[in-house]
Amino acid sequence: MCLTVPMRVEEIDGHRARCVALGEERWADLMLMGDDLPKVGDYVAIHLGFVQRVVPEAEAMESHRLFEEIAETLARQTPET
Repeated sequence: MCLTVPMRVEEIDGHRARCVALGEERWADLMLMGDDLPKVGDYVAIHLGFVQRVVPEAEAMESHRLFEEIAETLARQTPET
């Protein structure tokens, strides 16, 4: 199973987009998007290094909130060593 964290497009360089989310940065290929390319500031779903689709900002923000909630819950449940 794959979990996709929506990433914000920060830069577009030819057929690649530099994207960031939750402290991570990735370059992703845009070739699967055809003529429906994202713009800087859009949120996108990336899978196996390719941008798959543009994600509405509200959906991206809710996903980020849920991932942060999961991380906080797991941190509280992990015994300290």
